[in-house]
Amino acid sequence: MIKLIKSTFYNEKETKEKLKKFIDRSVQLSIGPECNKFEENFAKYQGRKHCIFFNSGSSANLAVIQALLNIKRIKKGDLAGFSALTWATNPMPLIQLGLDAIPIDVELSTLNVSSNNLLAILKKYKIKLLFLTNLLGFCSDIEEIKKICKKSNIIFLEDNCESLGTIFNNKKLGNFGLASTFSFFVGHHMSTIEGGAVCTDDDELAIMLKLVRAHGWDRNLDPKSQSILRKKYKVNSAFYSKYTFYDLGFNLRPNEINAYIGNLQIKYLDEIVKKREKNFLKLAKLIYKQENKYYPIRYEHLDLVSNFAVPIICGYK
Repeated sequence: MIKLIKSTFYNEKETKEKLKKFIDRSVQLSIGPECNKFEENFAKYQGRKHCIFFNSGSSANLAVIQALLNIKRIKKGDLAGFSALTWATNPMPLIQLGLDAIPIDVELSTLNVSSNNLLAILKKYKIKLLFLTNLLGFCSDIEEIKKICKKSNIIFLEDNCESLGTIFNNKKLGNFGLASTFSFFVGHHMSTIEGGAVCTDDDELAIMLKLVRAHGWDRNLDPKSQSILRKKYKVNSAFYSKYTFYDLGFNLRPNEINAYIGNLQIKYLDEIVKKREKNFLKLAKLIYKQENKYYPIRYEHLDLVSNFAVPIICGYK
C-alpha cells in the first residue's frame, strides 16, 4: 500500500522539536499574537492586503459566503455558480446559506472551468456570484473569467485550497478574485494540521470575516476598527463591547499551535512548491505523451505548476 502522505510536516523532526518548546513556553494557546503573525506572513507570501486565518479551509469557504451576506453584497436566493468538479465544501456553504447553487462544467483538458463554460451558463442563468475552484493546481483562462465577471457584475471568488503557489500570467492563483480561500490541512501543500485562510484586498470584507470567525464579536479587530464599529452601533462601554454580537457568525477560530506551525512551515513553502512542480513535470511528460491511453492535461500556459496531484484520465482513444 502506498500511503497518501509520508509525514505531517515538511522537515518534520525539526518542526516537532520547535513545537514542543513553543507549547512549553506559551502563556496562551487560544487565538492570539502568533495567529496575527501568521496572517501577516501569509498575506505577504500571497501578495494580498489581508489574510484572515481560520480553523480549516472548509470554514474559510463558509465564512466568506456568510461575510458577503452580512455586508449585503449578496442575498439569499441569489444564483451562485460553482465548479462542478470540486470538493464538497465548495458548494456546501452556498446551499447551507440559502443561495441557489448552479454547477458549471469543466474542460477535460484542464479539469477547470473556462470562460467558454462560464459564458454557456450565463446564457441560461443570471448568476450573482462565481465560486471557482482552481482544481489540483491548475486553471483555465482565469484572466478572461475575471473580465467576464467584472463586465457582468458577478462577484468572483477563488477556492484555491488545491493550488497554493501556482502562477498564471505572472500572478499567483488566488489573486484574481475579490477573495480566495486556502487550506492548510495535513494533506495539503503546507500543513498547520488543521487550518485555512481567506485572502482579500477588500477592507470591508476583511473586517466582516473577522467578525464571522468569532461569533460576530469584534474582539479580534484592531483598535481603530473596533472604535469605528462601536461608535456606529453606540456601544461605548468597555463592558458591553465584550458581549455585543454585531452580525451573524460562527466559532471558526484557529489557535496559536496552528499558527506557530504555519509560521515555521511558510519558510519552506517555496521549496515545497518547487519540488511539487519538479515531480509533476517528470511524471506528466511520461504519462501525457501516451495519448492513445490517457487524456493529456494542459499545463503549458502556467508559469509555475504547484500541483496537488497528478490526474490520470483513461480511455482517450
